[in-house]
Amino acid sequence: MFFNTAVLLAGGLALAGMCSAASLSSEQRDLNVKSFEVVWSTVRDAHWDPNMGGLDWKAAHDEFLPKVQQAETMDAARKVITAMLERLGASHYGIIPTELYSSFDTGTPEPKGGSGSPGVECTVIDGKAVVKEVLPESPAASAGVRPGWIIQKIDNAEPQKLIADVYESKAAHAELLAQRAIRWRLQGRVGEPVAVTFLNGTDKQIDLKLDRVRAPGTVTTFGLLPPMLVWLENKRLDGNIGYIRFNQFLDPQHIMKQFEDGVLSCLKCRGMIIDLRGNTGGIGVMAMGMAGFFTDRSDLKLGTMIMRQTKLKFIISPRPQTFTGPLAMLVDGVSASTAEIFAGGLQDLKRARVFGTQSAGAALPSVIRQLPNGDGFQYAQANYISEGGQPLEGRGVTPDVKVTQSREALLHGHDRVIDAAVEWIKGQHD
Repeated sequence: MFFNTAVLLAGGLALAGMCSAASLSSEQRDLNVKSFEVVWSTVRDAHWDPNMGGLDWKAAHDEFLPKVQQAETMDAARKVITAMLERLGASHYGIIPTELYSSFDTGTPEPKGGSGSPGVECTVIDGKAVVKEVLPESPAASAGVRPGWIIQKIDNAEPQKLIADVYESKAAHAELLAQRAIRWRLQGRVGEPVAVTFLNGTDKQIDLKLDRVRAPGTVTTFGLLPPMLVWLENKRLDGNIGYIRFNQFLDPQHIMKQFEDGVLSCLKCRGMIIDLRGNTGGIGVMAMGMAGFFTDRSDLKLGTMIMRQTKLKFIISPRPQTFTGPLAMLVDGVSASTAEIFAGGLQDLKRARVFGTQSAGAALPSVIRQLPNGDGFQYAQANYISEGGQPLEGRGVTPDVKVTQSREALLHGHDRVIDAAVEWIKGQHD
């Protein structure tokens, strides 16, 4: 079983401002150097390509070692190690500051930045944080917040500046990082309110103090990652079209059963939409199981995972009952990892038509270990090649039909990506 995650915890935490600027003791300097050596040697020994695509990893060691030795703060040391990891040109390599890593094994369902939410989900449109969904019966819904509203401020943070900083930094997976940083600001402990300034549909400023309540979903854990909420939505759209959306490929005991129920209850539907926008990945083998609901052929695979010693083919196992009608998959710049494997694989097999915008291009399986200085280190163990013969890493899934979201559509209660998929499905029956 492989865990594919595009969580990018280190980047999200840095954007949230949780970096230490305190001066270091000699003991801490030594631990940072030891941590540097662990990171370097782990990459050397665990990278799927012994030659690292021609990168001189020993030269990188010799270049960055003096810099980490001279680092005056934890933040500076982390930046040095991160800069070295960036030479790899891949996602799923990052440093997770102690402040977050230390909360992984607490067993609490509400870690810092945890499961409390005002009930607002956002997307990035034209450099602004725009409300894309307001959860029913949430504090935001009760306060009258509507899709299409712009978030001007979250407590003392300005999302527009945050988004601009992310894109100006040229960071990989910028949309994923920006959206995650905004969500981090909105979330918090249950019962702790958050002050949010909106611009409503007429651009009038609305200042609200919204309670944070337990968000919907089931709390689940995986490995050393913090507890996360996982949920799945299953409904019918106008015209007898099935619609399934879920936020993570995690908690297989519940999510796989709910996914199965959603598909089997819609075998005679006119078409089906699988919405993977905002889905940042999870357990890779779940994609194989889900894909089996959409083909009756036993000789197909989604792609191949390449490790140093072996290869794993993501072979699809057809289910006894499969949906054979038109299948649309929705992706965006936050769709990552297993979500990309699922959508890209079925696209390559000509079984699904993909709508939306380019996915994150963050498809590598990773693990997390603790470093001598207390930080966590996330690193990839394999590469992934799609069935079409291309690496997903750094490329992502290219939609068959590119559709961008608009604030105007959201203000009028429309989702342009869903609308495009529905129109296509209906056209298959004309």
